[in-house]
Amino acid sequence: MYVGRDMSELTMEPKQAWQEKELGYFHYALSQAAPYLNQEGVAMLREINKEIERRGGLHAREATWTNGTQFPMD
Repeated sequence: MYVGRDMSELTMEPKQAWQEKELGYFHYALSQAAPYLNQEGVAMLREINKEIERRGGLHAREATWTNGTQFPMD
């Protein structure tokens, strides 16, 4: 469950100031709703994608039952 700033607060800040968990959550949420987004929503998703790429992708910070904190390299 996401606990953090909502979209109305985040739209006032540049994507570079967003936390990684905020980028990850809203990327997932907007991607799920992508077929129903208007031009503004699609533009925001595109900006989020660019910021995630600029940072080198999203990284797991916590271990789970199925995943550790390090990604295995084959």
